Amino acid sequence: MSTENNTQKQDTRADQEDLQRYIDSSRLSVRFSRFMRQLFRNRGAIFGLIVVAIVVACAVFSPLLAPYPPNEIDSINMLLPPSTEHLMGTDDIGRDILSRIIFGARISTIVGIVSIGIAMLLGIPLGVISGFYGGTADSIIMRIMDVLLSFPALVLALFIMAVLGPSAINAMIAIGVVYTPNFARLARANVLSIREMTFVEAARSIGFSQWHIMFREILPNSIAPLIVQASLGVAYAILMEAALGFLGLGVQPPTPSWGSMLSEGRVLLKLAPWYSTFPGLAIFFTVLALNLFGDGLREALDPRLKQA
Repeated sequence: MSTENNTQKQDTRADQEDLQRYIDSSRLSVRFSRFMRQLFRNRGAIFGLIVVAIVVACAVFSPLLAPYPPNEIDSINMLLPPSTEHLMGTDDIGRDILSRIIFGARISTIVGIVSIGIAMLLGIPLGVISGFYGGTADSIIMRIMDVLLSFPALVLALFIMAVLGPSAINAMIAIGVVYTPNFARLARANVLSIREMTFVEAARSIGFSQWHIMFREILPNSIAPLIVQASLGVAYAILMEAALGFLGLGVQPPTPSWGSMLSEGRVLLKLAPWYSTFPGLAIFFTVLALNLFGDGLREALDPRLKQA
């Protein structure tokens, strides 16, 4: 008899678990559909998403999309204006500007994503620990972040690049360190607003460890603003990479980079304005698209901003 009761209890528990999983998946699908509906109401976000998708496609499929090799020198066709053969003209040594912009999208995309990934890996754990523990840990971590924020972003990046040396990898490290305080402060603010909520107290009463509570209970419930910050941060990282490339401290020649192309073309601005114009437009539209998409994400993820 007891065996039958145990079997019935196990079956009932399994049915309850299946029902709970179904409810959770249904809630997730409803939330996702609401999120997508809200996101696609924003025309700016749609425009931003389309432009970002084009830039990513150029980065991934650049060997297939570029009409010429990016470093192919043609001494006969130097400084040609835009034409049917070279849609964006050529530079001072005959390289096709359109091809170099397409390949430059790969550098900008990689540097933007990796550098913000570094900033998130450094900043989010520091912010969570700072907000959760408070006290001495909070004071030490936040004072370090304040020191980093006291430097202008470009000046701090230049200092790090001067120490590490000019290269794409070092540019990613420098930009990641520069934007670490942004994620640390945002993560800390989210933890301070969540750590006293009921579900956190319930997790404490059950006996979960502090690390489990921080990174399994609190962090997942504060991830939305961090995602928005990441999308906006990629835009600023691309701008920073372009600035470092313009100053000669980013990606080194002959690798195509939008910032270095701007720097090379500035001395020929009157003679060949297309040399700098098209890389500048590439930076402008990419950063604008990321900002518009980030604003759309913020509105879709923040319940206080959702339209009825």
